[in-house]
Amino acid sequence: MAPTHGLKGSVSGRGLPLLARVFTATADGQFHSGEALATELGVSRGAIWKAVRALRVLGATVHAVPNRGYRVVGAAQPLDAAAILGGILPAMRARVCALTVAWSVGSTNTVLLERPDPPDGMCEVLLTEHQSAGRGRRGRTWLAPLGGSLCMSFSWTFREVPRDLGALGLVIGVCVLRALRGLGLDSVRLKWPNDVLVEGRKLAGILIELRAESEGPACVIVGVGLNVVLGSTILAQIAASGVAATDLVTVGMKEPSRNLLAAKVIEASIEGLLQFQKGGLRRFVEEWREADALQGQMVDVRAPEGISRGLARGIDVHGALMVETPQGLRRFISGDVTVRAR
Repeated sequence: MAPTHGLKGSVSGRGLPLLARVFTATADGQFHSGEALATELGVSRGAIWKAVRALRVLGATVHAVPNRGYRVVGAAQPLDAAAILGGILPAMRARVCALTVAWSVGSTNTVLLERPDPPDGMCEVLLTEHQSAGRGRRGRTWLAPLGGSLCMSFSWTFREVPRDLGALGLVIGVCVLRALRGLGLDSVRLKWPNDVLVEGRKLAGILIELRAESEGPACVIVGVGLNVVLGSTILAQIAASGVAATDLVTVGMKEPSRNLLAAKVIEASIEGLLQFQKGGLRRFVEEWREADALQGQMVDVRAPEGISRGLARGIDVHGALMVETPQGLRRFISGDVTVRAR
């Protein structure tokens, strides 16, 4: 299969907003004078000052020091489409029909939902530096500071609706787990139905959306949000919403490359989707159970029919959560789970 990449929008590329170019120039952790930036980018120093002010509005922490200049604090490596594609193994890269890096979108999932389905067995990938309306499950807001997270989605077309499609979030969770462990982060665990944890704190989330006909092909949009370096302000905001979060820097990954992270998550996800097409969830059940963060924990499950309490007993072969309650063993195919304090 020959690759047919549509490669667009490296954030460092010309033609992008001045805001994006100032961000890229100052996200290396070094100070850059306003005069040098103005000369490099072909604008006035006043334009540089306005761009810095706009970056702060988007959530970037920009230090401005007299006689030294500006630098973005805490930002990870700017996203680059060519670098991401170059980090994907050729066999999986051939399955990418288009990969785009945008400066800012409302939601990467929403953008791909509005685009045509990719060809069968191929995927279109969209990443962004900033989401103005990032979404988690059940319409929750996904908080991600400029340059501090991996915000991406990819679309994939199944020729026919596969069995166990409702468990695809578990499959992608295993794919993200494989990618992170391949990069040396061995402490990753999975929380039903779609969270990736380290030490009980949320590192990444997955959002699956489906566009399908009653009979025939099905296109899934898979959104992945991965915390790279959030900073104390965003971590506090997330904690205030009732979620304990963490990021890759906090858990010990030194100088994480977002381009490499994106490449390995895409690579592992494509490989996983090909496995899922052939064998459904069964190829992933044991890996998921081995990484199950809820196994043996007392939990509350908030489902459409109300709240149930009991002991988490893992997932069944179809991906449903099994909970031992006073009324007996119950099976949940959807819901939110909270671990109860002992």
